Amino acid sequence: MPFYRDQVVPRLLHVALGLEIVAPLRERVCSGLAGDVVEIGFGSGSNVPFYPAEVSYVAAVEPADVGWRLAAKRISRATVPVRRAGLDGQRLPFDDDTFDAALSTWTLCSIPDPAAALLELRRVLKPGGALHFLEHGLAPDEKVRRMQRRLVPLQKRLFGGCDFSKPILELISGAGFELSEADVFYQPHAPKVEGAQSLGVAVSR
Repeated sequence: MPFYRDQVVPRLLHVALGLEIVAPLRERVCSGLAGDVVEIGFGSGSNVPFYPAEVSYVAAVEPADVGWRLAAKRISRATVPVRRAGLDGQRLPFDDDTFDAALSTWTLCSIPDPAAALLELRRVLKPGGALHFLEHGLAPDEKVRRMQRRLVPLQKRLFGGCDFSKPILELISGAGFELSEADVFYQPHAPKVEGAQSLGVAVSR
C-alpha cells in the first residue's frame, strides 16, 4: 500500500508523536546534546523545539517527503541549522567520525535492520560520541510481551513497519555502545503494549 505508507503514515505519526503528553520525554532525551548532531527518524521535527543551545548543527535523516514538509514550520523556527542529509538510517551518507552526538526517538522500531543502523551511528560518531535514544520496544513484563508479539503484525501494517517487540537496550549494547544512562518504564496514560519505553544515553566505545 504505497499511498498509505507514503502519505498517511507520516501524517499519523506527526499527530501521535507530537502530542503534548510526550513533550517531557523529548525534553529529557535531548538534554545534554551538543555540537554537531545526526538525528535518524527526524519525522516532522518534533524534537526541534527541545534542542539545547549547545547544539551547533543537526543533520536530519528522514525518508518520508511528507514528514519533511510537515517539519517546515518547526525548522523555520529552529535556533540551530537543520538540514535534511539522508534518507536511510541503515546507510548514512557521512564520513567516519563526523558527529559529536546522535539522536533517535521512536525510530529503531520501524527500521528493518536496527542493528545495521546502530553500527552506522557508531561509525559516524566521533570516539566517545553519545547516542541519545527514546524508543518503545519489548516490555519488561512477560505478560505484556506476549500481547506485544500477538499485535506486532497489525502494528506493522498500521504504522509503517513499527515493531514494538524489539529489545532496544540489547540492540544498542550489541552494536558496541556502552550504556551510561538507561531508564525502562511504562509511559503514563498509554497502553502498556505501546508504552514500554527505553530512554537513555549510550557512548560509542
